[in-house]
Amino acid sequence: MQFVRISDVTIHYDVTVADSGKPVLVFINSLGTDSRIWHHVLPKLSDDFTILTFDKRGHGLSDLGTPPYSIDDHVSDLVGLLDHLEMAEVFICGLSVGGLIAQRAYERRPDLVRAMILSNTAHKIGTPEMWNQRISAIETGGIASMVDDIMAKWFTPEFRDPGNAAYQGYRNMLQRQPAAGYTGTCAAIRDADFTEAAQKIAVPVLCIAGEHDGSTPPALVRSMADLIDGAQYRIIEDAAHIPCAEAPAAYAALIRSFLFNDVED
Repeated sequence: MQFVRISDVTIHYDVTVADSGKPVLVFINSLGTDSRIWHHVLPKLSDDFTILTFDKRGHGLSDLGTPPYSIDDHVSDLVGLLDHLEMAEVFICGLSVGGLIAQRAYERRPDLVRAMILSNTAHKIGTPEMWNQRISAIETGGIASMVDDIMAKWFTPEFRDPGNAAYQGYRNMLQRQPAAGYTGTCAAIRDADFTEAAQKIAVPVLCIAGEHDGSTPPALVRSMADLIDGAQYRIIEDAAHIPCAEAPAAYAALIRSFLFNDVED
């Protein structure tokens, strides 16, 4: 485990180094999760990339900071981390809110971004009313009061089998998430709208949707892809909002194919 102080927040991160000549692939996790969601994907890519994972502020082992947040708060943490590690022209894979962070990072610092995988995300996610209702519900009843509803959006019924230990592990991850970090990031998502910014993206982009995603359905991901000139769009079957957990082999294969066949050529 590695830690760095960026402004007023300590960020937890890990770097897996293939060798000094390999391109850098950065993973940004979703709301209510931490960098462990990439656990089954990393071994499938670590021979070919230097991989950076980290916990957003308010998540995992990173500091809470001062919620509520903006997407720019999360972007400043990412940019500070990349500058600290002297990394530039990286590939970024952002899942859900991670995709919003990736889009804004490109807008602010295009020199840092060589290509993007925008996974289970969109240019705008939900409505202010929806996010305000979720924030209020969690402030009243805690994250535990919404776990079943959130899990139904994150995972397919097959994965949510009570006998699936991995499913229980992801429930634990969400329930143990600091409520203030969760609602603080809900506010960031609520206030983010990159409809215009998405149309100005000029690096290669792969947009990934989960067939049964209840948080960012395929049609929403498709609408983002349609805004981005030249963006590719792919659906992972038999997966929902967290395909890196449900279908890590298919997920890694899409990333590898995109980065080696469509970006490197």
